[in-house]
Order: sequence, then C-alpha cells, then structure tokens
Amino acid sequence: MSPRHRALEILLQPDPALKAGAARALHEAMSPLWAHGGPPTETGTEPATAATLPPGWRDEAIGLSPAQTAAMPGRPPRPALVPAKQVPSRSPFTLEGRAALLHAICHIEFNAINLALDAVWRFAGMPTDFYRDWLRVASEEALHFGLLRAHLQTLGFDYGDFDAHDGLWGMCEKTREDVVARMALVPRTLEARGLDATPLIQDKLTRAGDAAAVGILDIILRDEVGHVAIGNRWFHHLCQARGLDAVTLYPQLVTQYEAPRLRPPFNEAARKAAGFTDAEMAFLLGVD
Repeated sequence: MSPRHRALEILLQPDPALKAGAARALHEAMSPLWAHGGPPTETGTEPATAATLPPGWRDEAIGLSPAQTAAMPGRPPRPALVPAKQVPSRSPFTLEGRAALLHAICHIEFNAINLALDAVWRFAGMPTDFYRDWLRVASEEALHFGLLRAHLQTLGFDYGDFDAHDGLWGMCEKTREDVVARMALVPRTLEARGLDATPLIQDKLTRAGDAAAVGILDIILRDEVGHVAIGNRWFHHLCQARGLDAVTLYPQLVTQYEAPRLRPPFNEAARKAAGFTDAEMAFLLGVD
C-alpha cells in the first residue's frame, strides 16, 4: 500500500488516539525511505532498507467510495460541532475555563492531523518532498494532540467534553479541488493564525499558573513555524511552476473562497521565520 492510500485510511479513522498513533507510525515507517533519498524510481534500485512502493504512487488519482465520502473525515461522536459563534468564551482563570481553552487548542490539533493527511492522499502528481513534508506535519500534529489531551486529563477533562467548531475542515473541503488554494488558505492562513495567538494564550496560562500548558505550547509554536513554512514553500513553488504571482493571487483566493481576512496583532517574527515575505506582511498589515 502506498503512503497516500495509508494516509486516507488513517484520515477515515474516527478514534482520536488510534488516528494520532497511526499518523506517527506512518511517518516513522517512511522515514528510513526518505533518508535514503526518497522512493525508488521505477527503473532504479532502492536501498536495501527502503520499503518498496507501488509504481506510479505519486501520480495515482485516488477516488472515494460513497461510504468513504460519508465518513470523511473520521472523528468521534464528541465534541459536538457548532457554529463558531456558538462556542462559549470562558475565563482561563477558572479550572473549567482553562480546560475549555486547552480543549479548543486540542481540537485544532486534531483537525490539523486530518488536514495534513488529506493533503497527502488527495493531491496527486506532486514531488516526493510534498508527501514527505505533510506526513511529517501529520506526525507532529498528532504529538501535539496527545500532549494536550493528556494535560486535559490531568485537569479532570477529556477531548470531547466541550463543544467545538469545524472551521478548519470547512476550508479544507472548499479547497479540495485546488492544491494552490489549499496551500494558500489552510496552512498559511488559518493555521498561521496560531503563530499570532499562541504567545497571547501563553500569557494567560502563565497568569493562571499552568506552567505545564505553557511548556506544551512552546513545543507547538516551535513546530507550527515549520508547518506554516511548509505551506509557504509549496504555495510559492506552485505559483512559480504555474507562472502565477503569489502576492497578487493570495487576496484573490481569500475573496474567492471566503477566507477570513486576518487582523493584527501579528507575530511578525514567527511569520517571517515561517517564510512570509515583506510584501505578504504588508498585505496583512494593510500597507499599500
């Protein structure tokens, strides 16, 4: 089975712990292969330690059965998904409020596993590095989910105990036919918002006395800079390959797909570390 087919299987897995474990296992299983220069060519000889992949695995258009379409993406019965405006805002300075805040981040990380796996199976004909990058992202998002869920459990709560919204997966659905739009609007728009929000959340958690949660968010922020950088890398790669101007295309995609127009404050240092150009930062800041 190719890593793209396996990514689809994991995406359809509804159990969060099994999904997270399988995402990490798939990345680990593929790592020796990537380390030896990538999958073998159809005429070349792969290293002895590399797994053998089916010919044409990158270029295969993978279709969904009706049952798979109905099960997409795999997720548990809880949390209940409600419109974003119906998710209540609670003070992080109460135990329940802090748990609700951490639950919201945990839900984002669960969705981020799905988003990365979806990029792997859905978009055919991409370079090998594309699939390697997004399998790595899926594995790291699975780690984040596990860390947050375990911490929630120490507070007497679990994933699913609070309502959540489906904004991230909604944009994934909107961009399912266009890999350029996907790279523009999911990793480097919706997920990049975490670069801005995380330091503010850490400040609240510090004042609430939750040093463990702050430490987990340090790990997440470090890794998310890399994830947004991957989105930036592939957005610019695709624009260059297709003769598109990335700076002028981005606002067009925001309008076309009704993506949120992000507002300050921005974590400019993290965004620049993730590959945002001066022109892109100027657009975000509303500078002509």
